[in-house]
Amino acid sequence: IAKTPYSFSQNPSLKGAPQGFKLAIREVRLSAGAGFIYAMAGDIMTMPGMATRPAYMNIEIDTKTSKIKGLS
Repeated sequence: IAKTPYSFSQNPSLKGAPQGFKLAIREVRLSAGAGFIYAMAGDIMTMPGMATRPAYMNIEIDTKTSKIKGLS
């Protein structure tokens, strides 16, 4: 679950490990490349995942001219 880092609840003013609360899920996201889904609780930013094909796979060195191709 991706949530606010300040509390186990979605309410950042409830510090520590409060009891007897309901966790509100605002969104469920699919991370198809990694093969899982995750729930979003609270206001949080996530980082983008990795591409299915890494960019380095498109880079080549021309052995005749020693020029690098595929960096653009």
